[in-house]
Amino acid sequence: MRHDHDPRAQLRDVGLRVTAPRVAVLNAVAAQPHSDVDDIAAVVRDQLGSVSTQAVYDVLKACTAAGLLRRIEPAGSPARFETRTGDNHHHLVCRSCGTVADVDCAVGEAPCLEPSQSHGFQIDEAEVVFWGLCEQCRPGSTAPQS
Repeated sequence: MRHDHDPRAQLRDVGLRVTAPRVAVLNAVAAQPHSDVDDIAAVVRDQLGSVSTQAVYDVLKACTAAGLLRRIEPAGSPARFETRTGDNHHHLVCRSCGTVADVDCAVGEAPCLEPSQSHGFQIDEAEVVFWGLCEQCRPGSTAPQS
């Protein structure tokens, strides 16, 4: 059972020990979806003090393996992490600033797309990344610049 805003319960539910770094990482990713390791580590350090980048990598790896986090790797970008797992969603990525946004799959249930040949694979997921320019980066945009 998922507890949307209770990282301690989430960790216990998947059999992981509740530690301050794990709770801090889950909170950091929940607060800023699609963050990379450096951004997550900075938030965790602000919260806990001295925490090594390797410790953050270890927490991310354990939480991703347990299904609490999802790792995405848009081309040309460092790995990013999000708490939205177990559903069939994809991502929009801005070619200019790198902003990443979630987009629900328009086709249906996972894997939502089928390759022309399976080569003997049992397909369970299709990862789709849509590329373009976000509202702030589009030429002539009247959106406020951040």
